[in-house]
Amino acid sequence: MAACGASGGAGSDSASGKVEGTVEFQTWNLRTNFKKYFEGLIADFEQKHPGTKVEWIDQPAENYADKLSADAAGGTLPDVVNVSPDLAVPLAKAGLALDLDKAAGKYRDEYLDGAWKSHQIPGMEGTYAFPWYLNTGPMFYNKKLFKEAGLDPEKPPTTYDRLFEDAKEMADRSKGRIAMLGNAPAIEDFGRYGVPLMDEQGTKFTFDDAKGVELLKKYKELYDVGALDSQALTNEAEATGRKFQQQSIAMNPGSALDLGKFKKEAPSLYKNIGITPAVSNTGKDNMYVQGLMVNARSEVKPAAVAFAHFVTNAENQMDFAHEVTVFPSTEGSLDDPFFTEEDGTDETRVRVAAAKSLKTAVNYTPVLFSDQMKTVLRNEVAKAMQGEKSPRQALDDAVAECDRLLKSAG
Repeated sequence: MAACGASGGAGSDSASGKVEGTVEFQTWNLRTNFKKYFEGLIADFEQKHPGTKVEWIDQPAENYADKLSADAAGGTLPDVVNVSPDLAVPLAKAGLALDLDKAAGKYRDEYLDGAWKSHQIPGMEGTYAFPWYLNTGPMFYNKKLFKEAGLDPEKPPTTYDRLFEDAKEMADRSKGRIAMLGNAPAIEDFGRYGVPLMDEQGTKFTFDDAKGVELLKKYKELYDVGALDSQALTNEAEATGRKFQQQSIAMNPGSALDLGKFKKEAPSLYKNIGITPAVSNTGKDNMYVQGLMVNARSEVKPAAVAFAHFVTNAENQMDFAHEVTVFPSTEGSLDDPFFTEEDGTDETRVRVAAAKSLKTAVNYTPVLFSDQMKTVLRNEVAKAMQGEKSPRQALDDAVAECDRLLKSAG
């Protein structure tokens, strides 16, 4: 993506014209489990639009970003590409992502507002991918551990102040044996705490403000008294999940797939499981979103836009949600009984809880916040927790390094 900042060329945002030609469609690690679904989807589109053909390419999860970068540099980027918001950024900056506000703005009202905005980039006008499927992680908590700590098992914390209070109580009552949480704060935690993460122009990060420092101080207090797992600074999601299963951590984010796992592998945890939205000071949960970007230099732009819209329309998103535990980004879809009515099964318990929170959820992770920046923040947070730096110094240093990386990215 070395063409950073290059223009997409005259007329690159126009998608008017006849829907015809061969559309190359690239997904990200979906063929293995959903071959039949996508083959049916493609056949339906080709039938609806005679004169079109869709060639489906599926790339493995590993090195997907590198593959996109190589295709962009080599001029071989497919017409419709599965991206997350952060992956769309360098392509949009290189003039390779079609601005859908201009080319397909008539479809905007079909999607949830938060989902459409998730593919907007600070400092650039426009929206650079159709929102596709969404997810969010409800929090699981262990009612038995809450009860043993003298906490109300039917009223888990919903705000950070209450979380910190309950976490200290649990550590105190269990003599440091039970930690409330297993991970140090990541960028979305700062967002849920109400910390402004970036300026509106997208030129600098701002999570080292007074509120950000306050959050890190509170987490350090938890760490110091054993209310945060002792390995929280290095724990990956898998390790934290194991500790939750072993009942040494009282709260942990998860998905519907985890409930079945608990039932099978940890029945004593399963019978005490509680489900609650993630803790937040903003009243809005975190949204994870996938999108479909249209190549601004596609030679079959009308067909590419038509196909990306077809894949992400309400009917087809709903069909996909029946295949796998994801949620549609289309307006009104989450009101369907499939997402609102429980039938006593574990799957619906989590599905209904997650769907409810997604209606107002936002993607807290700034689209310009790269994996490299996530590592910078994690390392600086660890230094603050271990007392090597003050929370203020650690966050100032993290912001300075992330700003440097931002500038060097063009």
